[in-house]
Amino acid sequence: MQSVIVENIIKNYRTKKETVEALKGISFSVDKGEIFGLIGPDGAGKTSIFRILTTLLLADSGAATVDGFDVVKDYKKIRNRVGYMPGRFSLYQDLSVQENLEFFAAIFNTTIRENYNLIKDIYQQIEPFKTRKAGQLSGGMKQKLALSCALIHKPSVLFLDEPTTGVDAVSRKEFWEMLHRLKMEGITILVSTPYMDEASLCDRVALMQKGVIMTINTPAGIISGFKKPIWAMRSSEMYRLMNAVKEDETVESCFPFGQYQHIVFKNPGNDEQRLQEIARKGNFTQVEIQSIRPNIEDCFMALMQQ
Repeated sequence: MQSVIVENIIKNYRTKKETVEALKGISFSVDKGEIFGLIGPDGAGKTSIFRILTTLLLADSGAATVDGFDVVKDYKKIRNRVGYMPGRFSLYQDLSVQENLEFFAAIFNTTIRENYNLIKDIYQQIEPFKTRKAGQLSGGMKQKLALSCALIHKPSVLFLDEPTTGVDAVSRKEFWEMLHRLKMEGITILVSTPYMDEASLCDRVALMQKGVIMTINTPAGIISGFKKPIWAMRSSEMYRLMNAVKEDETVESCFPFGQYQHIVFKNPGNDEQRLQEIARKGNFTQVEIQSIRPNIEDCFMALMQQ
């Protein structure tokens, strides 16, 4: 069964000076109980999709359903069934942790006690601070409170818009562990993120750029589609190395990834020798060259060049 179906959604934002094409015919579906990721940089269109699916924004054309309900005709039913955690912290900062949670429970005619088991693992971590105002919480605690409020009415579909942006590495890890526990409860989860490493934590992902979905597959499926050998290279002068590699006519792409340049050749063959020759001609020192497996970010950059 499919929890979310999106068919050829188009959305433009118009100003006095220009028209911005936010979504250019987006289509995808999400199975019930799946963790589905929308992966892409700022401006890719992720938030626009989420706002349309949670009935906060109307598309210019196309159709979409959530749990079988149309996002336009059945918006009231959808609002009662979904949980939404926007990218910006949007809870009441002058209310305490407890007051925020009670408020959102009351909106959906439920109580904290009724669905406490669903949020227990998350809420117990912030419960010692339940009298503290939400605006005084750390980023990780705000994140946990927002997720608790989004879950308090036991939604069938949960939308999380860049939930780990600006959060420390430990809190990011804990958050994804929470999502996998929620999946076990049968909740369908759609999560957007600019962090490519989080793609591997989803069941399937859609890689997005400038309002277009470039590919949809499992993380392993996307990586397996990268057919050419890829090399990691570094030296004591990384910026000069990048320019030297890019100037070589046999090189298809060269992008910095952490401490290395990731390099792909147009016509693979004797790749390591070519890189050694580049290093020799440029008089580079402390050179390191190794063959590596591609990651999601390598695949994303390759798709952008097509």
